[in-house]
Amino acid sequence: MSDWIRKPSVQAGEKLNVREKQGVTYLSFPALEALDIVSHAFSTRLGGVSEGIYSTMNFTFTRGDNPEHVMENYRRMAAVLDTDPEWMVLSYQTHTTNVRVVTEEDAGKGLVKDRDYRDVDGLVTNVPGITLVTFYADCVPLYLVDPVHRAIGLSHSGWRGTVNRMGSQTLKKMAEVYGTNPADVICCIGPSICQSCFEVGEEVAEAFAGSFAEIYHPELFYRKKNGKYQLDLWRANQIIFAEAGVRPENIHTTDICTHCNPELLFSHRTVGDKRGNLAAFLCLK
Repeated sequence: MSDWIRKPSVQAGEKLNVREKQGVTYLSFPALEALDIVSHAFSTRLGGVSEGIYSTMNFTFTRGDNPEHVMENYRRMAAVLDTDPEWMVLSYQTHTTNVRVVTEEDAGKGLVKDRDYRDVDGLVTNVPGITLVTFYADCVPLYLVDPVHRAIGLSHSGWRGTVNRMGSQTLKKMAEVYGTNPADVICCIGPSICQSCFEVGEEVAEAFAGSFAEIYHPELFYRKKNGKYQLDLWRANQIIFAEAGVRPENIHTTDICTHCNPELLFSHRTVGDKRGNLAAFLCLK
């Protein structure tokens, strides 16, 4: 197996753990492990049964992989998390900031039941045993845990979600439904594309310039000689959480870039559409 390429920086926080259980390799945050009220994981390409371009731990049914292989991958991850596929609830991602409140009636939707929703990039719940699932191949996973009200959120935030403050929208939904105080929440910014790898055009840089205070612009993006920009989604999400009221010590940032680790993680920037999807998992014990 290739060695992990890490991205130590002033933005990155504690080192993510690389775990292996029952043959499945996954990533986890020490901060969430320390809470001991949730189970969580960010998948890698290792430990599944998918073949070819989907090798081996693919979690999407929509890119041509054998559905039986995908289901077996879910069963394996469910065993790692000590849950059941019938208690998993899948997002329906279209780069929105829509957040769905997940109840027991939603158990299995997207996996063993049809979803009766779409355009949902964020999920929140306070139901123990329900496993929230969202999908990635460079975009940013956001894990949110409120240990006071025992509520959780899991959201997909690409550049569109980030510029529209998906992290803040998820916190607002948790406050509205569960009484969550952002100051109590542990927030983790998961494996995704780093600034060194994320080149964007002027229109994206302008969108971020308009969405974030000017004082942050030097941290968020810089212009290159070719007229393109390098954008820091990790720092942007840190700012979003801080401005929403999350304490700085409760914001934990990945040190692993998907594009830097193509043999271990799926990356759209590396291979385009010919790939599988990674997944983030979060559930209350």
